[in-house]
Amino acid sequence: MRWNEDEWIMLSALQHYVYCPRQCALIHLEQTFEENIFTLRGNRVHERVDTPEGEQVGDRRVERALPIWSERLGMMGKADCVEFLPDGTPYPVEYKVGKRKTKEADMVQLAAQALCLEEMFDRPVTKGALYYYQSRRRLEVDVTNQLRQLVEETLQKVRNMLKNDRLPPPVNDARCRDCSLQDACMPQAPANIAVWMSKENDYD
Repeated sequence: MRWNEDEWIMLSALQHYVYCPRQCALIHLEQTFEENIFTLRGNRVHERVDTPEGEQVGDRRVERALPIWSERLGMMGKADCVEFLPDGTPYPVEYKVGKRKTKEADMVQLAAQALCLEEMFDRPVTKGALYYYQSRRRLEVDVTNQLRQLVEETLQKVRNMLKNDRLPPPVNDARCRDCSLQDACMPQAPANIAVWMSKENDYD
């Protein structure tokens, strides 16, 4: 399928949407982003892997900051690290701040990378890993059919949200505590007031 330029979705948008649809819209629709200690830590973690380079590590070729995409699904982005096994199979590794634990949003982002790599290199990608900097440990993820389906469903939801140009209503829960977008999001405001405020900002 051929996608228009404005229909392509960034892989990071999938992670943002699964974590919080409003966060996704603020970043990818409103182009709003603010730094806090958690985003600064994330930037530090990604300093090494954001520099495109390749090297041989044991029996694996390792590529960092590798541009990846899927023509079929209309999504693109950059893989922090892709290890190519001796038989040429890609093995994506996504770097994250924090301790090793299962997060659906991170798993969706990793699975989306796997789908891109499958299409690009014409090889099945059934596994990948999330590397959590704080615990210095990997969490291996099986790229299951269920996870693949979730990627495609999330991709469609993100595409619809951006096409409709609507900011989802705010929530106010544990996710908001560490979010750098609290001032722009206004999670503690009633949903109708937050929506009205976002519309007012369009005229500033």
